[in-house]
Amino acid sequence: MSSRTPLIIGITGGSGSGKTSVTNAISEVFKNHSVVVIEQDYYYKDQSHLKFEERLNTNYDHPLAFDNDLLIEHIHNLLNNKAVEKPVYDYAQHTRSTETITIEPKDVIILEGILVLEDERLRNLMDIKLFVDTDSDLRIIRRILRDIHERGRTVDSVVDQYINVVRPMHNQFIEPTKRYADVIIPEGGQNEVAIDLMVTKIKTILETDVIV
Repeated sequence: MSSRTPLIIGITGGSGSGKTSVTNAISEVFKNHSVVVIEQDYYYKDQSHLKFEERLNTNYDHPLAFDNDLLIEHIHNLLNNKAVEKPVYDYAQHTRSTETITIEPKDVIILEGILVLEDERLRNLMDIKLFVDTDSDLRIIRRILRDIHERGRTVDSVVDQYINVVRPMHNQFIEPTKRYADVIIPEGGQNEVAIDLMVTKIKTILETDVIV
């Protein structure tokens, strides 16, 4: 890592919007550079003090589900050239795992998650804020396919969760953060033009060492 202050990029959008695809596309371009991705999903609050039955009621699409205090502390440490131990969340047990992942300071820090723009403290740490904006019909189709193939869910359970939790939380907490974005990227990873523009911007900042 160089002596420059790390560039922090926030990438957000609804579940299934393609924000991970945008994150991966940008990371791939800079794979030979000093880049790290920090997923907000890793910072769900520890629930070991709750009974397992109580953990099942957790609303993972609500701002209160995240331990933003720890996330912000870790970002500050990375900004001060200190390594951090990123938590790992155990989705089977619905609480934080005892394992951690060591994250070293990098020139570029990509912070990705559905609510990274909801907390003003996080927004104030970002140099570039991106919102991936994708139609709701595409988002639910992607979520259904993902949860069936990767998480063993049924169609009925995914749709029920989407209607009762995901959609209202999106409308209440995620969609309003669009106004904080510097750039809105329609259709996620399929929008090569927008991604190319962001890559060019990031390269310019890294080459000049000037945060604008």
